[in-house]
Amino acid sequence: MTHFEIVKYLVTHGAHINRANFNGGTCLINSVQSTPLCAFLLKNGANVNARDIQNKSALHYAIQEHRLETTQLLLQYGADYNAKSRYGDDALQMACLKGSTRIFKHLLTTFLYPTEKIVDAHELMGATFLDEHSEWDIAVQHWKTALRIRQAYNLFPKQPVMEPQEGYRFQKEFETFEDLENIMADEDSMRMQSLIIAERILGTYHKDTIFRLMYRGAAYADVLRYQRSIDIWKRALIIRIEKDTVLYTDTCFAAQALVRLMMDYHIKCVKNGDDKDRPRRFYDIMSVFNLLTHNISEIRLLLNIRPVYKRQLDFFDKLLKCIAHLIYLMVESMSTEDEVASVRTAITNFVRKNIRCVQLGDTILHMCVSKLNTIRSNYFMNEEPIIIFPKASIVHFLLECGASVNERNEQGQTPLHISTLTYNYSEEVVKLLLQYGAHIDIPNIEGKAPIEAIECLKPEQKSNINLLQYLSLKCVCATVIATNKIPYTNQIPKTLEQFVKLHEP
Repeated sequence: MTHFEIVKYLVTHGAHINRANFNGGTCLINSVQSTPLCAFLLKNGANVNARDIQNKSALHYAIQEHRLETTQLLLQYGADYNAKSRYGDDALQMACLKGSTRIFKHLLTTFLYPTEKIVDAHELMGATFLDEHSEWDIAVQHWKTALRIRQAYNLFPKQPVMEPQEGYRFQKEFETFEDLENIMADEDSMRMQSLIIAERILGTYHKDTIFRLMYRGAAYADVLRYQRSIDIWKRALIIRIEKDTVLYTDTCFAAQALVRLMMDYHIKCVKNGDDKDRPRRFYDIMSVFNLLTHNISEIRLLLNIRPVYKRQLDFFDKLLKCIAHLIYLMVESMSTEDEVASVRTAITNFVRKNIRCVQLGDTILHMCVSKLNTIRSNYFMNEEPIIIFPKASIVHFLLECGASVNERNEQGQTPLHISTLTYNYSEEVVKLLLQYGAHIDIPNIEGKAPIEAIECLKPEQKSNINLLQYLSLKCVCATVIATNKIPYTNQIPKTLEQFVKLHEP
């Protein structure tokens, strides 16, 4: 018994032909790969314009699957070719997005579309063939057809009018045959044209606009064209933050991919002694830092509202890791006095906000003394993590910018606790923290102080730090009071109460 026969048996025995599944998919929607099956369902009362949760009908899916015969059948039964999915795609636009040439031609010859829509369809079709199929000749053919129609009907300027974007290197869309001829020999210019056209026709926030940006950026990254990739991914990140905020899954992935790429680019430039692109790299790093830290205090407050989506907690912590790595890149890339001043101001403003990780309550200083602070982009397979922390120069800069050296996380641990763990230990970092006032005897919630961790270091890690130099009589007294739970509130000067409280587990 074939599937067709099973369906016939069920329908003849009273099966509900229009009942949808969990995703809103009807029998007709799920049958678009079989024209005979669709015909049977339609003859037996299947709703040709039923929509699923993405607001797509069977016609959308038939076009998506390049099924011309099914598409023709659905249209014969009255399928609405103007019906739009949740992303705003009608039948013609779907055909353009999928590069379905036969369906594209059938729609244009069967229905009377407005002239400007036909022009946009040819331009989008060309962008699809160039960007996803690398069919340059077909792309140019569609673009020239669109130009001929535009000139015949004077459809200029192209609508909607697009402002030149930094991510596209301020390139403008071609409007004459001469413009098109001038860019045809330049692969990068042609690639940019396809992205500009897609964004204009689909809209800035359309999922395919963003997908094409990420895909093209990844293609440039694969061939180590870092700056081109950064330009495009930065544009994608800007759009995603505007559309979905930094707590959205794809926004987090885009931020991680971009920051990881910037790390790779920085390492390559340092290794090769290449300093000519440093000003541009610094500009990009600063702009991404400002992008990710803008409104971060308000975003952090949103995570205090219950119930909360657990993955968003994880995304926020990953975002802070990206920010920590951007701080590293800013400090390592700055050169001029103006750049140093800009970095100092940006980091000081961020430190003052006292933004913490959601899950452990770590400050940015906690993160910059931990070897576990790494990022993965999720865009490249078999990617080795880059370990740059703990980093003394970054710790020093944070402390200079006002980072609190004795702040505790949810486990009661100060940055000194973290830095004295065996796998994090760096004598240079520990000395820095101590010089800036880190207390060596502050206990965590388990009652363990950094001084104990230092005393338990492996022989090869034994430090030359004079611990007694950083253990005052005042600290010893506070520890005794805290350990023995001696009441002290309103019995000692107010200036000392906070000091004693600091030494409580």
